[in-house]
Amino acid sequence: MKKRYHIKVMGQDLSVVSDAEEEHVAQVVRYVNDKVEEIGRQAKHFNSLNIAILAALNIADEFFRKKVAEETRYQQLESRSEQLINMINEAI
Repeated sequence: MKKRYHIKVMGQDLSVVSDAEEEHVAQVVRYVNDKVEEIGRQAKHFNSLNIAILAALNIADEFFRKKVAEETRYQQLESRSEQLINMINEAI
């Protein structure tokens, strides 16, 4: 069931709707705020929009890298499973 949450990101109060648990929403907000702070420390001369864009790009990069790694693991498991099936079939 969807629930409305009041969050604060980059000092901005926002209202979001999610079917996630409150702790999950809080973890996501902390993660985004931590990323924004990390980039803000490195790029002090950037405005808040540029910092938000860089944070979004960093988070997207992390997501896609993990997605590729997950797909690679899945393909490896699928290949090993096929090898095991072939070995079992040969043994029978």
